[in-house]
Amino acid sequence: MTHTRYAFIKARWHADIVDQALVGFQQLIPAAQIDVFDVPGAFEMPLLARDLAASGKYAAIAAAALVVDGGIYRHDFVAQAVVSGLMQAGMETGVPVLSVSLTPHHFQETAHHTAIFREHFVQKGREAAEAALNITALRAQLTDGKAAA
Repeated sequence: MTHTRYAFIKARWHADIVDQALVGFQQLIPAAQIDVFDVPGAFEMPLLARDLAASGKYAAIAAAALVVDGGIYRHDFVAQAVVSGLMQAGMETGVPVLSVSLTPHHFQETAHHTAIFREHFVQKGREAAEAALNITALRAQLTDGKAAA
């Protein structure tokens, strides 16, 4: 059975930037096929991604967050834990879980940086949609026995 629904998880930290990833995602996948879920921050995304993937409702899950360097080392381990957790969720469930989680080391909350990252998240959302469409098509071919050996 081919799924035509996708889940999109958004962290609420820097929502004005992170929400742009959904804009890009919707440029390739119709909004009517996407269920959107908000979580407090990046750290909460892997658990929800695993639960959504395990539900069997989604062909793929995308998760978006901006984890910034707040002057302490914490952002590095948060970003690593998030990306590892998203990968683990996909591996455990067999459902593609895609990351649009970025960790800039020199982000400043200025109009200039915000504008740059808002546009970058649109592009990254589009790339996540391309990946979701491509991996689900390839997996459908494998299931149907049509993939080249």
